[in-house]
Amino acid sequence: MTRADDAILEFLLNEGNRPLIANPSTVEANIDYKISHVRRRLRALQDGGLVEYYDEDRGLYQISERGKAYLQGELEAADLESDE
Repeated sequence: MTRADDAILEFLLNEGNRPLIANPSTVEANIDYKISHVRRRLRALQDGGLVEYYDEDRGLYQISERGKAYLQGELEAADLESDE
């Protein structure tokens, strides 16, 4: 897990409100990472089950239940690496 991963997950969680559904460009506009890095990290997060497609045809992502559990401290980064 990287700082960018945490920033992406926290953005999508949108704590205190409804979780967001966003494309990579929207994520990039709201966190401090370039679009190419955001796309690469979204793919890695998807491979780890932390984000999932809301609408694959439109490239829209949402945080998964596993991603929420990670942010709530129910999963450790080491647990995620052993799953890959």
